[in-house]
Amino acid sequence: MSDDPAFDRAVAAVLAHEGGLVDDPADPGGITNHGISLRSYPELGAAGIRALTPEQAAEIYRRDWWQRNGWAELPAAVGAKILDIGVNIGVESVHRALQRALRATGAAVAEDGSLGPQTRAAVARADVSALLAAFRSEVAGHYRLIAALHPAAERFLEGWLARAYG
Repeated sequence: MSDDPAFDRAVAAVLAHEGGLVDDPADPGGITNHGISLRSYPELGAAGIRALTPEQAAEIYRRDWWQRNGWAELPAAVGAKILDIGVNIGVESVHRALQRALRATGAAVAEDGSLGPQTRAAVARADVSALLAAFRSEVAGHYRLIAALHPAAERFLEGWLARAYG
């Protein structure tokens, strides 16, 4: 547990969705444990990924995702959902989905993949429930597009959609 209750709730969802050790040849991330992949963290090595504890993974998420991307500064429910989806689809893609969701709720923001001042201000003004509903829809569309473009990934779609709407 950290000294940030919003992060603790957010990372609990990420760890639940990511599960434990996975070494699926169809996963482009390679060996993954608690969502931390060898492709993203080659310095840990395969043995380090295999030995990773949930607490160590949470620290990586706090440092490299939650704090680095400024998601801690967003309304807690928005930051939590962005963390959960961002670790799965990447920072730029999750910011683009957020920007499309903001536009769907009436905000005039550019879709540039950056969580800049314009996007942050729009999030601060947004109705959180409406924004989260639109965001979930945008993320589901992102996952459906991946499955349509990459038939081998279609087997992951059901889990991805559960994550999007969860």
